[in-house]
Amino acid sequence: MISTQQIIHCPNPDCDQPINNKGDRLCYNCQTPLIYRYLWATGSVAATIQPQTKVANRYEVITQQMWLDTQPGLPPEIPAELPPEVIPYLKLYPERLHIPQPYGFTSSSTADTNDILLLENAPINAAGNLYPIITEVWEEAKAVRQLYWLWQILQLWKPLSELGVAASLLSTDNLLVQGWCIRLLELQPSTEKPTLQDLGQSWQSWVLVAKAEIAAGLGNIIQQMCQGQVDLVTITNQLNQLLLASAAELPLMLKVAGFTDIGPVMKHNEDSCYPSNHSDLDNYLKEHLSIVCDGIGGHEGGEVASQLAVQSLKLQIRAWLQDVAEQTEIVPPDLLQQQLEASLRVVNNMIWSRNDEQHRQGRERMATTLVMAIQLPQRIVTNTGWESENAHELYIASVGDSRAYWITPSYCQLLTIDDDMANREVCFGHALYRQAMTIPNAHALIQALGTKEAEFLNFSVKRFILEEDGILLLCSDGLSDDDWVEQSWRDYAVPLLTGKLTVEDAARNWVKLTNEKNGQDNTSVVLTVCRTSQASLVPVKPAAMITQPIEPEESAITAPEAETVDYLADSSLALLDLELTEESAPTLLKELNRGKLIVILGGCFALLLGGTSIGLFAWWQFQPQSFVQVCRQLPQQLNQFCPKRE
Repeated sequence: MISTQQIIHCPNPDCDQPINNKGDRLCYNCQTPLIYRYLWATGSVAATIQPQTKVANRYEVITQQMWLDTQPGLPPEIPAELPPEVIPYLKLYPERLHIPQPYGFTSSSTADTNDILLLENAPINAAGNLYPIITEVWEEAKAVRQLYWLWQILQLWKPLSELGVAASLLSTDNLLVQGWCIRLLELQPSTEKPTLQDLGQSWQSWVLVAKAEIAAGLGNIIQQMCQGQVDLVTITNQLNQLLLASAAELPLMLKVAGFTDIGPVMKHNEDSCYPSNHSDLDNYLKEHLSIVCDGIGGHEGGEVASQLAVQSLKLQIRAWLQDVAEQTEIVPPDLLQQQLEASLRVVNNMIWSRNDEQHRQGRERMATTLVMAIQLPQRIVTNTGWESENAHELYIASVGDSRAYWITPSYCQLLTIDDDMANREVCFGHALYRQAMTIPNAHALIQALGTKEAEFLNFSVKRFILEEDGILLLCSDGLSDDDWVEQSWRDYAVPLLTGKLTVEDAARNWVKLTNEKNGQDNTSVVLTVCRTSQASLVPVKPAAMITQPIEPEESAITAPEAETVDYLADSSLALLDLELTEESAPTLLKELNRGKLIVILGGCFALLLGGTSIGLFAWWQFQPQSFVQVCRQLPQQLNQFCPKRE
């Protein structure tokens, strides 16, 4: 260890004069943007190293245990055999929004081995300051945010318990917050397994300074936890009810726009998005649904797959929104997530079956990535006693490498995880992220809609609460490649949220800028500007549902291509022409009346018959015989998409 010099190295390996003054933003020699990567150094040894010290001639100690990598272009030291302490971090990689990740190891002056674990993605801002501890900002936080923080802790309880690190959630000093988001400083293993009773006891002092409108309800929940009277599911449902009732007090205004472009290099646009500059908008749907798909398999494959996914999901989600809106009680998140997964299985099987019909093999098989956001309006009585029609829930589903980000003037948060080779290696505990990025085909996809049968896909469906002003960005990798979102988001956040830039212009301009800077791929962007803070805003209320059939959007496929693929003619996008036989109609109507159907195949049943229910997934799981009976009586083009149950 030596006394620190205030320098930062250029990450460009070809720069022949890489040393720059700390504080510079661009390399003086080659104009490459400089990277300031702040790390959290774990362990008691790291805690003894004084600020203004440089460790291993590389890491500058900023404050106690907060270090800056002054040579971010070099790979960190990683042992050949990963120590057990890093495995929980790796297996919790899907929770990287909340949990830091191992960056590498280094040695202290008192040992010859790499005894200090360095964490990246720690709760440190761009200026090198830790985010506040939860107790420092708890009392000033609004009621919905207090509950939202507790909800996130509760969601982390099970996965951390399974890996023996749930004690990380009991230490106040380990719980930091970045706006709405809970961020853990590090994972803390324990020999004894903490209980919900322990968690409740750690919350007891917080309820004393909770906001008045939630204090009684929250106190009741914590009391049950402390007495060991309830299980995790019961507590989760009670806290969810209180959270939604609090969120529904806020106003909500959404403005949505999308833009897709072929780009300067590609000959065809295999991306599809909703809403987009090429689509007719459904006034009801556009406030609640946004989709980005990036097709795979060439012009006659990827373009068809992405359009097929968007069209089918529009029909299914519209019927699903109507069904949820008619419920008299709050539908819990786990059931809603299952229903969304069922919709994605339907879409996957449609694309998979189309590949089989057209005898596509290997790289010829078409597929598509997907990122989809649904703002779900549920009716609920608020904590102050009036009925609201929107509980501010946001569900994000993803498969592949299309991404979702949440952006405010202060931060940009990646909400999704790419389904690629590198991330799979991390999640399996085989490699640290920086290590995995060096493997061959690190960015190759391991799954997308249509690549395999639905039972072998692992969809990511997450629930968020809209409780602050911000921007939801969905994009294909044409924008996210080379960290372009991270480099450019500041140019759009403030102008969008202050009204100086319209959401339509922002989407168009972002794609245009991407074509200039990245430009090697198609690019699609869907932006949703969310406002919850202005008292003058009127909460968004669901428009009256349109009962007449929806006209399908005009396809971008030309006449000769349509003649080849003809994907609208016999798929579930043409389901409005479905004719039920005299034999099948009574059975189908009986099931609809019994409330067994919500997410229907391609959305046709709800549009034709007006039926609502608890979901295709639930029907298939709990009434398999009647489900199969109806499926067998459907026309062949629909029956092939029904899930099979042994």
